[in-house]
Amino acid sequence: MNQAIQFPDREIWRAEKQCICFPALVNGMQMTCAIGSATLAHRFGGDTPAQWLEAFRVHRWDLEDEAEAAIRDNREDDQGWIWLS
Repeated sequence: MNQAIQFPDREIWRAEKQCICFPALVNGMQMTCAIGSATLAHRFGGDTPAQWLEAFRVHRWDLEDEAEAAIRDNREDDQGWIWLS
């Protein structure tokens, strides 16, 4: 699949879902990617949204690579979100 995928720097903490959401633009269409607080804490440490956002920013390139692979593999959930684990 030949897709152009871009990741704007617009990550946000979503308290109701306990995750960081970040957009991916796939051939001009926006998708939502997410990584949950438990995954963030396990992989990078921290126990507050501010610490997880900082960890996300430090590890952005690796997380975007994972999201890109998941998008290419069509691993969306039933709502069309890509979840990193």
